[in-house]
Amino acid sequence: MISRREAMETLMTGGVGLTMAGLAEAQTPGPTAATAAPTTAKAYAGLHQPLPLPFDLAKLKGLSEKLIRSHHENNYTGTVKALNAVEQRLAALVKDKDLPPYMYGDLKREELIRTGSVILHELYFGNLGGDGQPGSEILFAIRQTWENYEAWEAEFKKTGNSLAGGSGWVTLGFNFHTGELHNYWSWDHQHNPPFSRPLLVMDMYEHSYHMDYGSAAAKYVDAFMQNVNWEEVNRRYLRTKKAAEALKA
Repeated sequence: MISRREAMETLMTGGVGLTMAGLAEAQTPGPTAATAAPTTAKAYAGLHQPLPLPFDLAKLKGLSEKLIRSHHENNYTGTVKALNAVEQRLAALVKDKDLPPYMYGDLKREELIRTGSVILHELYFGNLGGDGQPGSEILFAIRQTWENYEAWEAEFKKTGNSLAGGSGWVTLGFNFHTGELHNYWSWDHQHNPPFSRPLLVMDMYEHSYHMDYGSAAAKYVDAFMQNVNWEEVNRRYLRTKKAAEALKA
């Protein structure tokens, strides 16, 4: 049984007031950005480490190794480093009694952006590397909500294509308030519906597809769907359901 504390950690990965404990849920293998820091570390230690890719790059369909490696090494790893820098700066400035609050607020906003970016990227890479064939409990839940998988997929892809040429994320989320699955649109790293836990995450920033597809974002969306690791999505779903039950206790 999942504990109430674990339930709260799972819940909080869905809001953009994201707890760093939620980073451990991004993917199963390897050390996490949260646990990489010593247990004695204080808040704002700035010791987060990027997670390795959890799949074989050569086995992806329609997404080149060059694209994924660049995305991981430049965009994701870059935002991990930026989060560390922001945290270290916050740690130094909190002791400055003469610092105007609005200046500290600017850094807190940057912290929010970087934290959201780190977590969403880890969820994104964590749900790649599969064969794109849904199954198990998550497929049943999708059919219960959308009547069939094809209807869900059409809406998920349409939501992604609506962000083409811009920036943002598409998530299949479990909403703790309604207890239902829903596809959500967000135009940056800060936006996510309250009490929603991302189960499937698709990056729609141009850096996630431009190298392979130029401005043809729809082709990237099709390729993404062919590489979804539904076993990982199902694992997130089952853990989230347990968290939802624990929160009712």
